[in-house]
Amino acid sequence: MKELVDTIRTWQTEGVGFGRAVVIRTFGSAPRPEGAVLLLADDGRIAGSVSGGCVEGAAAEEIERARSDGRSRVIRYGISDEQAWDVGLACGGTIDVLIEPRVHDLAIDAAAGETGTAVVTPLPPDAPPSDFGPHEPGPGAAPAQPLTVSTEAAVRSGTLGNAELDRALVAQALDALERGTSRTVQIGDRALFIEAYPVKPRLVVVGAVQVAQPLVRIAHELGYETVVVDGRASFATPARFPDVDRLIVGWPDEIADEIGLGPSDAVAVLSHDVKFDEPAIVEALRRGCRYVGAVGSRKTQAERRTRLLEAGVSEEDLMRLRGPIGLDLGGRAPAETALAIMAEVLAARYGGSGASMKDKARPAPIAV
Repeated sequence: MKELVDTIRTWQTEGVGFGRAVVIRTFGSAPRPEGAVLLLADDGRIAGSVSGGCVEGAAAEEIERARSDGRSRVIRYGISDEQAWDVGLACGGTIDVLIEPRVHDLAIDAAAGETGTAVVTPLPPDAPPSDFGPHEPGPGAAPAQPLTVSTEAAVRSGTLGNAELDRALVAQALDALERGTSRTVQIGDRALFIEAYPVKPRLVVVGAVQVAQPLVRIAHELGYETVVVDGRASFATPARFPDVDRLIVGWPDEIADEIGLGPSDAVAVLSHDVKFDEPAIVEALRRGCRYVGAVGSRKTQAERRTRLLEAGVSEEDLMRLRGPIGLDLGGRAPAETALAIMAEVLAARYGGSGASMKDKARPAPIAV
């Protein structure tokens, strides 16, 4: 919903009321992910999307009904290739959509903020189960008060009424924030939609080399904050990196505190200089950065591994080092190498395998 904050603020300033539809669960090849939002204003204006056009009209009608009766409900929109559930999706997927008569201030503030917050909405008792299949919409219920969980692992507002349940909720919410993905979970006897508004992801590039230039551009397009660090002032220049958010001339281990290097960062070490690369790797591993990758051949990696172990890096931490860096895409040009690196960064963030989608979709062989 972050991309709709300006629209929301405009409608609020104009005094126009609005409700929303938000995707809370998907099955199959759904066109939009969990957390995708459609807004409908009382004057008929629409913003956002929950399905890329397949069910927008039906969802808008449900928002109108919710605005009229004040009730939240979850509607399952199903496949259209073999059967139709209410309104069919041309992609053949299925989505569960939470319809709300209004957007809670907690969700708006979280979407507009930069601190990393998960907004947790208890779903109506008659919401569809997690099992795949048709579900007849129920009458819904009055909107429940959302809870919030911050990146500091504290339930900032609200409770499930039980310390054990609250701990389970915090764990689920922090994982959603770490991955940057919203989800529906079952905790105890309650179905809860966790809407993740993570801190903007950041890529720290060590070494202002040629590959770093397209890497910064690609990361910028993907919504990453970018930092480039190099000890050579002639390489780390605004002319070479016009898209970078922060350009630093210095040693990466010495400026780690200055930039707040931490677990939510991805670090790509590209400088091909032992005295520059290895202190950066040690610091990134020590601080638990979510992704740490470094350039170099297998021979370079083996020699580096020996030196890092001698420097006190544990075997466990070394297992987290991606080297050689990037996925095997076959390209060799700087932009192709940058794409391979960024693809691996994304796979690490979302838990992706890096495998071909065709191979993943291939049916398992039938046992005989």
